[in-house]
Order: sequence, then C-alpha cells, then structure tokens
Amino acid sequence: MPYGRLSGFYFFYFAALGAFLPYWALYLQDTGFSAAEIGQLMAILAATKIVAPNIWGWLADRTGRTLPLIRLAGFLTLCAFSLIFGLEGFGWLALIMLVFSFFWNATLPLFETITLNHLHHDTHRYSWVRVWGSIGFIVAVAAVGEALDGVLAISCLPHLIVLLFVGLWLVSLIVPGYPEEAHGMVPSSLSNILRRGDVIAFFLACTLQQVAHGPYYVFFSVYLEDHGFSSGETGQLWALGVLAEIVLFAFLHRLLARYSLRRIFLASLALSVVRWLLIAWGIDSLALILSGQLLHAASFGSAHVAAIHLVHRHFRGPHHGKGQALYSGLSFGLGGALGSLYGGYFWTTWGPHWVYTAAAGSSLLALLIAWPSVGMREEN
Repeated sequence: MPYGRLSGFYFFYFAALGAFLPYWALYLQDTGFSAAEIGQLMAILAATKIVAPNIWGWLADRTGRTLPLIRLAGFLTLCAFSLIFGLEGFGWLALIMLVFSFFWNATLPLFETITLNHLHHDTHRYSWVRVWGSIGFIVAVAAVGEALDGVLAISCLPHLIVLLFVGLWLVSLIVPGYPEEAHGMVPSSLSNILRRGDVIAFFLACTLQQVAHGPYYVFFSVYLEDHGFSSGETGQLWALGVLAEIVLFAFLHRLLARYSLRRIFLASLALSVVRWLLIAWGIDSLALILSGQLLHAASFGSAHVAAIHLVHRHFRGPHHGKGQALYSGLSFGLGGALGSLYGGYFWTTWGPHWVYTAAAGSSLLALLIAWPSVGMREEN
C-alpha cells in the first residue's frame, strides 16, 4: 500500500483546511464584513458540499477515472482560489468561494474511495492513513496562528492557502491508481439502500451533527478573540482539538476491534452534546474550554471514522463513490451550510452562549434519531 503518498494527500488537504477554517472568518471580519455576511459566505463553502461530491462521485462511478478527476479538481481549486488576488467585494468573493469550493469539496470524498480500495480488507488501518490529515491541520493551524501574531498581517492569509493548494495538487499527481474493484453481484439497488430506515436515520444524524459544528467552524475564533484570546492562543486551542483527534486515531483500531461501529457512533454523539455545552458556558474557564477542545476527538474524530466505515458497509461495489458523496454532501454540505447560516443570523441576537447551546441540542437530536436503528445490522 502506498502509505506515504496517500497520507501526503490527507496532510496537504487538511493543512489547507487548517489555514482556512480557523482564520478565514477573522480575514473576512478584517476586510469589513458583518457577522451575517460572514455566515453567508461560509455557508457557500458548506453548500457546495451538497452538490459537488454527488456530481463528481457520479462522474467517478460512471467513468471509473477517479484519480484523474481528483487531479483535475485539485488544479481547478488552485486556479479558482487564486482569483481572490484580483477581485474585491461581497459579490465577487461569494462567486470565488462558490467556484473554488465546488472543486475543493470534490477531492476528499473521491479520495476516500481511493484510500479504502487500497486498504481492501484492512479498512481498520484507515485511521493510520487519515491521522496525517490531522497532523497537517495541527501544523497549519499552529503555524499560521503564530505567524499572524508576529510577522504576518491577516491580509497575507490567502497567500498561505494558495501555497498549500499547490502542495495538494502536486501530491495528487504522484498518488498511484488501484486495481478496479470487482463488483460481482450487487446486493441491492441504490434506491433500495436509500429507502432503508437505518440508512435514512444515519444520514439525518450525520447532518444534524454537522449542523452543530457549523458555528464552531465559522465563529469559534471570533468567540475566542472577543474573550481576550490572541491569534496564537486561538491557534493553540484549535490545535489541541486536532491533537486529541490524532491521539484517538493512534488507538482507534483497538476500539474498532473491541466495540461495534454503532457503539462508537452513539458515544461520539453523546459526547458531542457535552462538548458544545462546555464551549457555550465555559468560555471564561480555561479548564472547561480545554476540556471542550479535547472532546473534538469524539465530536469529529470517532464520529467521522465510524461514519466512513458505515458508508463503506452500506454502499458496496458500484455504489461506493455515490455513498461517500452522499455522506459528504448531506453532513458536511447541508449540515455545515445550515449550521453556518443559523450561527451567522443568531450570533448577535441570541449571543454565542445560546448559539452553542442550540448546537448541543442538534447533537442530542442526532443521538435520539440514531439510537433505535443506526448500525444495528452491523452489530448483530
């Protein structure tokens, strides 16, 4: 298995995310946009995840040329984002975010199928590959935070992101293909899979879980800055959350061997409720904020890995690319867009405490929906 090259792709993808996600709202705020406008712009990023993975996933399953599509999408991501250096204003920025995220959001779901096909029967090793994405994120978020505190102005952020997009595209050029999976007998049609109650409940739960993450991804840095944290300290808190995720990934294969996907998924949702309540009401206590960030290992890390494995089991053969695309589109796409929008619209009227309390409510609803049936077939 080409471990280094697969890991390199995750490293650069999430390094770009680590440079973008925690600081882009601060960049937009510095540019003069309001909280509602920031929420709308970040919702565009999430909304393209609803459409892009499904279009690109369909193309990949239809043509069987997954890797060339990843390389094309990576190159077009770089080109589209580079337009930010020549265009200004809300309308132009919205268009740039729409176009570049349409290509960027296509790459990861497609690459998940590449990774899982290389792993073949060793899918429990997925976390060992994916952990390099977390390492990339933590390196970028810490380095950018320190740079913005010292030598660089926030206006330099787009330049850093472009460099990471260059790295992502170059790595995609050296990732090898894989022998096409022999589909054989497909156990069920796609429509039959999507009509199953446990699959519907799974996608609803994943969507609600990402609704809860929306205000975190968009406004957590603003929230910290408003309570006296510097850019460097903000970066360290983001990095702590991903560091907890890295530690989890190091031992996750043991958890997967001992506990069912259902139990891991449900426990992740339950701990997510605790996390958002800690962030909502513990902002003035460093110990509580640190605890909330450590729970990123559950709210994202274990929840995502369990979800990836469940998708892999639900959607076999020629449905694999579509299944990963649906998971990405509904959870990170629809869920992320709704979370970004409600966070932006209610940030000033409700206040951060109640926005994050609502996030805890969204995770609780996800848990209640998932409890009766999600993963039950795999557990039996």
